[in-house]
Amino acid sequence: MLCLPALGQKINDDYKLHIKRASSSISIDGMVDEQAWEDAEVAKDFYMILPMDTSYSQVETEVMMTYDSEHLYLLVINHHAVPGPYYVESLRRDFSFGKNDNFLLFMDTFDDQTNGFSFGANAAGAQWDGIMYEGGKVDLSWDNKWISKVQNYEDKWVFEAAIPFKSIRYKKGIKEWGINFSRLDLKTTEKSAWAPVPRQFPSASLAYTGILVWDEAPPEAGMNVSIIPYAMGGRVKDREGGLPTDYQNRVGVDAKIAISSSLNLDLTVNPDFSQVEVDRQITNLDRFELFFPERRQFFLENGDLFANFGYETIRPFFSRRIGLNAPIQFGARLSGKINRDWRIGAMNMQTGQVEETQTPSQNFTVMAAQRRVGQRSNIGAIFVNRASIGEIPGINGTDAAGTTSYNRNLGLEYNLASSNNLWTGKAFFLKSFSPDQTGESLVHAANLKYSSGNLSWEWKHEYVSPRYTAEVGYVPRNGYYRINPNTAYLFFPKSKKILRHGPTVNTSLFYNMNWEQTDNITELGYTVRFRSQSNLTARYAYNRIWLQQPFDPTNFSGDTLAAFTNHTWSSVGMEYVSKPQSLFTYSLSSQYGGYFAEGERFNFSGELGYRFQPYVGLALTGNYNQLDLPEPWGDTRFWLVGPRVDVTFTNTLFFTAFAQYNEQIDNINLNTRFQWRFKPASDLYLVFTDNYLPAPFYVKNRTLALKFTYWWTW
Repeated sequence: MLCLPALGQKINDDYKLHIKRASSSISIDGMVDEQAWEDAEVAKDFYMILPMDTSYSQVETEVMMTYDSEHLYLLVINHHAVPGPYYVESLRRDFSFGKNDNFLLFMDTFDDQTNGFSFGANAAGAQWDGIMYEGGKVDLSWDNKWISKVQNYEDKWVFEAAIPFKSIRYKKGIKEWGINFSRLDLKTTEKSAWAPVPRQFPSASLAYTGILVWDEAPPEAGMNVSIIPYAMGGRVKDREGGLPTDYQNRVGVDAKIAISSSLNLDLTVNPDFSQVEVDRQITNLDRFELFFPERRQFFLENGDLFANFGYETIRPFFSRRIGLNAPIQFGARLSGKINRDWRIGAMNMQTGQVEETQTPSQNFTVMAAQRRVGQRSNIGAIFVNRASIGEIPGINGTDAAGTTSYNRNLGLEYNLASSNNLWTGKAFFLKSFSPDQTGESLVHAANLKYSSGNLSWEWKHEYVSPRYTAEVGYVPRNGYYRINPNTAYLFFPKSKKILRHGPTVNTSLFYNMNWEQTDNITELGYTVRFRSQSNLTARYAYNRIWLQQPFDPTNFSGDTLAAFTNHTWSSVGMEYVSKPQSLFTYSLSSQYGGYFAEGERFNFSGELGYRFQPYVGLALTGNYNQLDLPEPWGDTRFWLVGPRVDVTFTNTLFFTAFAQYNEQIDNINLNTRFQWRFKPASDLYLVFTDNYLPAPFYVKNRTLALKFTYWWTW
């Protein structure tokens, strides 16, 4: 594995776009009428990625770039290949890639083929921006200051943008950046890129970027300090708890200070996240805790340094644990690149004491570092610490609320990525430390994956000791060994209707500490992707579960199955996702088969959507579970229904409203949010949230918040 990163050099070295200082001023209006664009070099002759990756794209795209002392400029002419209107969802920021005609820019500003930035727009002018990590993933929660404009013509749409150098991070003095451009045209169902990318990889893959060659080193951003104060007024009424109305008036501030062009210090005092959209509820029939992603802006930039250490179900650090039960008072984070090879991050957060639950103040510290190895791989280390400050007296090393005085995690990780991205993998070790810890507290896990055009396979194994604890992480299960191989094969027929099809096999085997098998979850699937971009999938699953703890199979009744009982069943399922070009879209999924205690389960879920593009999007999601079990559970029915409306008056004025009826927890949630982006990254929010008891439609709690934020940059 250590030898694989050195197998080759950068693949698309021959694709070069020369950028020079603008020869005239530029107005961001979506019009090609400045001398600077006449003088700029043009990137064109894009290569097709899908449906096939063996020819030039039939959809013509032209890209030009230039710069001045403060901004990086981009102009894109997106020609229509066939007559007809464009397809978009709405003017909503950070749109769904596959449901919009769009153009995206991917920049590897350190030329390390691992981290970078993405900017783009759909054909209606909705902006897209995200921070890139792990060589091809984009975190769209990242949000920064830049401006753009889209103009539509009969035969093309033009996208023009100005990105401040202060909004991105890059290595000082470097004159070559990795760069690629991606175009999705839904009328022809073509996805294309300037520097060619094999069809099995996303167009965002930084292993396949070309080179942006600067005529001189990019300008230094100079003094780069952003102050982002907020003021919030709100009202909270908890009828269920019988508490009086709580009026909340808060002020706070965030600050971003550029230590260098690639290293940033973030500070926050009395942060507030009332504008963050609430989590979408799901019916929980799982034996373990569910995962909900981080949405708070402060934790997002370079967040992968901390949050992506480990696997999806073995995370030593999960930022949503911070401020979960106590308000955050202040925090600081230093993160970014020291040079081409080293990337570092350090974060410290302080929460206040909560007397009602006898929870003391908590201090959270996490430190991480990555060292590049070979072309695209790296070695990383992490340290996580939670410590109680001014503990409330307790016993056995815990406070009165049952929290230990501290919990620490130390980890080491190797991330593999070959130069051509065919081989990827990871291996890591973790150890936890707590005052009441006895016995082994280790984690080891590793995987190796191969992805070619037709064949992909992966080997993964995990070991989590019974005493391993990550109080600031996400580890829903411990005390097990796991073996998880999977493989897939794709056929690409010469067909006018079918793009590709093929089988998948995934087996997940769990064992206890005595190497006795506790879980066998094996899934067989077959997927057909049509050239229209619709998908059809059929599945068969085999489950054998030897319960290690009592479990309520409804997660509702309170009656449990006994520990150390065996349960075996099979199920079949189908899923269909319609083509994204239609104004009316839908997805349908169903599953039928056995369940715990020799019972039966039928599940049906779906989503219906209709858009009045580009201004209004309507959606309705539904999930129905029918469980037929012996007594004492009997027959149980669960509905989860969620209508949603998105209104995008302009690309700076948005209204969202959605409701969620969750029969399993007997709750109706209503959430509405109005957002006015009156300046780049400066907003006014009005948020209203209600929770109801379905019958007799009794208000459980209600929240109203008005929040104002303003982004000053020097």
